[in-house]
Amino acid sequence: MLGKTAVIAGVTSSSDADAANTGDGVMTLDVTTPVAANAKNGIYRAVCIAVAANGGTFAVFDPEGVEIGRYVVDAPAFNNQVKFVIADGSTDFASGDAFSISVGIESITDEQFKALDLSATDGVQNAAAIAVYPATTGVGETKKIAILARNAEVRAADLAWPAGITAPQKAAAIEQLRALGIVLR
Repeated sequence: MLGKTAVIAGVTSSSDADAANTGDGVMTLDVTTPVAANAKNGIYRAVCIAVAANGGTFAVFDPEGVEIGRYVVDAPAFNNQVKFVIADGSTDFASGDAFSISVGIESITDEQFKALDLSATDGVQNAAAIAVYPATTGVGETKKIAILARNAEVRAADLAWPAGITAPQKAAAIEQLRALGIVLR
């Protein structure tokens, strides 16, 4: 069982304000690490959900539409998968004003699959593929192997699970695979 993480060097990011925004504040991505290792490929959205004079609160959504946190204008940086700040402008934000953050994984080599680690926080805690055969590497080494990453049927009895995995954790991993089109029989 494998989890997936992005290699930050190969990930691009940019942000844009929606053209219809009322407020003229700006979003600035962090210069050093705008994208965390557990960021997802796609478009993140920060949407104003509470207006305030010289401020506002934004809900932040990942590319799958799941809310990953909230950010208050002019607060310290939002830092969950993506890292940014939003500064107030001369015209206050209105409800629904939004910013898009594009995260692009440039090539297949910019993603790495690692053994499923339920205690991790870099993306490998989520089931994302199945190794066709086992592979062992040393610290800091990588190895290319064949994987099943989508649209496959797999015999469940053939899978190796992490030691100590609980029934609810296993059920969650099976559901994550199902969402990718990997069906266990």
